[in-house]
Amino acid sequence: MELLIPINIVVADRSYRIKIKPEEEEEVRRTMKEVNEKIIEFKTAYAGKDLQDYIAMVLIMYATHPVTSGGKIQIGLAPFLEEKLQHLEDLLDSSLK
Repeated sequence: MELLIPINIVVADRSYRIKIKPEEEEEVRRTMKEVNEKIIEFKTAYAGKDLQDYIAMVLIMYATHPVTSGGKIQIGLAPFLEEKLQHLEDLLDSSLK
């Protein structure tokens, strides 16, 4: 059985306890820092929305962009899923304007 370590991560000022492989800790923490920075970025760009909206925007951004700032390619996204996610992103953009 593989050794997993518990860590606390924070997303939008909420703490979550997860278990990960020790070698993944640095990447997980870097990604969570990036996620929180994106939430702040969206808060600045679209003032007055609910925190849930900002979290959803970040989730959609990660799901629809094939390459993250870390340079890792997300593979295996089915074309129909990508199309549906793009539609959701367009709906969010239009409702936030």
